[in-house]
Amino acid sequence: MTMSFSNLRSFITELEKNGELIRITAPVSSYLEITEIADRMVKKQGPALLFENVEGSDFPLVIGLYGSRKRMARALGLDTLDDLSTRLRDLLDIKMQGGVLGMASNLPKLRVLTSLPPKRVRKAPVQEVIWQGDEIDLGRLPVLHCWPEDGGPFITLPLVISKDPETQEVNIGMYRMQVYDKRRTGMHWQRHKTGARHLEKAKALGQRLEVAVALGGDPAFTYAATAPVPPIPGINEFSLTGYLRGKSIEVVKAVTVDLEVPAEAEFILEGYIDPNEAWQPEGPFGDHTGFYTLQDLYPVFHLTAITMRQAPIYPATIVGRPPMEDAYLIEASERLFLVPAQLILPEIVDYHMPPAGIAHNLVNVVIKKDYPGQAYKVANGLLGLGQMMFAKVVLVSDDEVKPQDHLAFWQTVLKHAVPGRDSQFAKGPIDVLDHSSRSWSYGSKLIIDGTRKHDEEGQHVSWQANEERTAEHLPAHALVHDQHQSAGGFWFISTHKTSAGQGTTLGQWAAQQPEAKSVRLIAVLDEQTNPRDFEDCIWTLLNNIDPERDVDIIDTANGPVFVMDGTPKLKEEGFSREWPNKIIMSDEIKERVNNRWQSMGLAEIG
Repeated sequence: MTMSFSNLRSFITELEKNGELIRITAPVSSYLEITEIADRMVKKQGPALLFENVEGSDFPLVIGLYGSRKRMARALGLDTLDDLSTRLRDLLDIKMQGGVLGMASNLPKLRVLTSLPPKRVRKAPVQEVIWQGDEIDLGRLPVLHCWPEDGGPFITLPLVISKDPETQEVNIGMYRMQVYDKRRTGMHWQRHKTGARHLEKAKALGQRLEVAVALGGDPAFTYAATAPVPPIPGINEFSLTGYLRGKSIEVVKAVTVDLEVPAEAEFILEGYIDPNEAWQPEGPFGDHTGFYTLQDLYPVFHLTAITMRQAPIYPATIVGRPPMEDAYLIEASERLFLVPAQLILPEIVDYHMPPAGIAHNLVNVVIKKDYPGQAYKVANGLLGLGQMMFAKVVLVSDDEVKPQDHLAFWQTVLKHAVPGRDSQFAKGPIDVLDHSSRSWSYGSKLIIDGTRKHDEEGQHVSWQANEERTAEHLPAHALVHDQHQSAGGFWFISTHKTSAGQGTTLGQWAAQQPEAKSVRLIAVLDEQTNPRDFEDCIWTLLNNIDPERDVDIIDTANGPVFVMDGTPKLKEEGFSREWPNKIIMSDEIKERVNNRWQSMGLAEIG
């Protein structure tokens, strides 16, 4: 284990010392420009960025702190993210021998999970400066307006602290906050979130819900706010932070609300939500799906104070078309919860949620297979584990392919799967940000069993995939905008959709062509998708399907194939909700950043 960090600035110092952070002294705008720079940087695997001169603000802004595996591991005081699994393995083996999670306190080795609760202090750096009354002004912070169609500026890296009004259990989560004016923001608490449950309880008790929002501080605490912490008494994001860093996090009582906040944060926003106040429009917002989340109604957070360090640094992130910084936060959780998943489903060798699957659209699973039907047992078991319930597609293999090797994993699964025979549809909860599901937060799922088959499951197949074919070597069709056959069994077709059923019709046509004899998956996508870019195709496809509605199994002379309609759905097709746009930066901002790239000192990064 490497060094841990008690605050943001010590982490920044370490990153800068190791060439993992650069300072930009040129003036930059928080309106779109920082987003474009940061987006390019994370996709180049470049360093974090500290903008020292943000137009219209007194405070510098740092972004990209978690934008690589190396930096994500450093943030948690680790050499690699796999160390998270290693640290938990012995601990949780003992837990399972005990047999009951609730007996954890009786097992000495497990006390580490609850033995490092937050440590309360009387004075804190984050309260060196206090704004109250007319001093409160969120407009002085360099809050980002991230994407062209966003409804306004959004606080994107907030650690939102609330307390259950009945049990007093504390929850810390990361929920975006649209800034409405100097003293009000939205609070994006979705129906599945703990904060939303706290608000419902406060309403039933006739109380306001006090809330505090930390910006910055211990980087492990920022990660913990994103982690799916299990609902075990005594374990929350504060104690998880203590476990990760090997010592308790220091907290101080907030100035105007009855909550404890991290003493080493950069800023604290204090205030309340009135559960009886009418919810306000929030959004649109360019979200981690790579699409805009449409405007909806959410609770309003009223500020009663802003406290901060002397010369604080404002932390931010952006989300959008993957890969983005959030992919590494997700990977950390994936590594942290691998061992608990293996304890419940011991045949799991490894799993991975690829960036193209945006955390909840795709899970790649490798198992040690011993009996028929085991792939479905594992896949359905995963769909019952915490946040995994939102997964849309689960691919299962028992081969030696690594689940992190995204293309090879798909190729291996399709090699050993007979569409229809080795696939299964299911229904269940879907992430509320999913725009393609049959209804809000409810939809269908697809499991594909790409394991070697036992006799009871039917004849094992080891299908030989196609070679790559470019558009000029594929049949023409008036509705085809572009197309490509990728090696490994894929035929990706893009089309400009103008009529109901166009995606299905085009997919069925392709399945009957001679060129389909060596493919196992045909996907029809929108014209903005590049058929030669596998990651782009899978990202678009998984975002745009409700599997039971949009995945057909079509029999051909060469066997069945998956035909998937990944086009936008129209009202004429019975889809009643509005379909969101993909996130695309404006040409004006792209050109502006191109022209300023060298003068900002970024020429060496490319």
